[in-house]
Amino acid sequence: MDLLRAGATTEPGRLRIIGAVLAAVVLLFGAVALWEISGRVTAAEDVVGRSQPLSADAASIYRSLADADTASSSGFLAGAQEPREVRQRYEKDIANASELLVNAAANTGADGESRKEITLLGRELPRYTGLIEQARANNRQGLPLGGAYLRHANEQMSTVLLPAAQRLYEAETGRLYADYDEARSWPLASTGAGLLALAALAWAQRRDYLRTHRVLNQGLLAAAAAALVVLMWLTVGHALARSELSEARTDGQESLKVLNDARIASLQARAGENLTLISRGAVLAEDKKSDKYDVDYATNMKQLDAGLARALRLADDDAGRDPVTRAVDGVAQWKQRHAAARESDMRGDYEQALPQVIGDANHKDSSGASFDTVDASLERAVAHEQQEFTRAARGGLGALDGLTTGAAALAVLGAVAALLGIGRRLSEYR
Repeated sequence: MDLLRAGATTEPGRLRIIGAVLAAVVLLFGAVALWEISGRVTAAEDVVGRSQPLSADAASIYRSLADADTASSSGFLAGAQEPREVRQRYEKDIANASELLVNAAANTGADGESRKEITLLGRELPRYTGLIEQARANNRQGLPLGGAYLRHANEQMSTVLLPAAQRLYEAETGRLYADYDEARSWPLASTGAGLLALAALAWAQRRDYLRTHRVLNQGLLAAAAAALVVLMWLTVGHALARSELSEARTDGQESLKVLNDARIASLQARAGENLTLISRGAVLAEDKKSDKYDVDYATNMKQLDAGLARALRLADDDAGRDPVTRAVDGVAQWKQRHAAARESDMRGDYEQALPQVIGDANHKDSSGASFDTVDASLERAVAHEQQEFTRAARGGLGALDGLTTGAAALAVLGAVAALLGIGRRLSEYR
């Protein structure tokens, strides 16, 4: 400290101290920028490559389970000879859900809450498939016990598997939104350090001018230019990244969530419609009067209507609106055909109601055909919104490309330039 005080009493000593401080401040700016932007880049990379795919996989698990339940009831309604395409759809759904569960379990980033749900799903899914196989075996033999097994399987799906899949989806989506927030948070420390570095360099330049009457010190000017470039790059790059990531969330992820919920509601409505025919009033709702599965159908159709209305509001282009509009038209047609089938069933004409629900050579205009239209339209809408999300999220990540390396390199160059600028003044004292 004594040497520092002694050095500060002379102009060369003061210049050395100023040069060291300026270099340190510029390097500090570079270090803080490197640290903050590295965190933002990591979070943006997670949005694109980890948390959003995991959220999408969790939604696919839910959707596959709901679709498997729908396919199993459709196959049961078809009679002892289950249609091959229905059986294949069921098997594909179960295989897809199982594969996604294995992938989710292998993801080391999954937290304790997610792992708990994955474990539950992995344990309970074989029990569900076992009940379905028992239902099929009894149905092939024409035994009414098959319907009881199918209802038990549906209860297992509705009360255990789907709620667990929903919790998994919510947990993974929560992680996605946390990554969004991290990637979009403004680098305040870097901005402050950059302004501090520019202020220090401006002060040093003014001090040099007042003492030497030289307008510019080229070294200090180069250091200020390097710091300004980093600060502007940081500001503009992060602003672009925030804009793209915001678009990915509002125009992509939010639409995906609404569409996934709508598709799941349609699947559960279809399962309820099928089970209404299978149970034939054997299971009552809470009011002890209405058919439970018919009530479930009505509830899910209301959710589907609400979801499609919101999806239309969120859709921001024709490619997104068109499939949702087709789904809306399909739902209207589905309701009409369901009402006709339900009327036949309530009259006790099961043989008339069955083809109105599942279709046959004489009843192609079934509610099942309308459901297929709705499901296919929603699948196209989901695919479009996924593309929109990926495009915008990758754009956000791209806006940060090179910023960490550039900030570090320019900070080093700025520190060297500041030292050289002060060094030129020192040389005048030799």
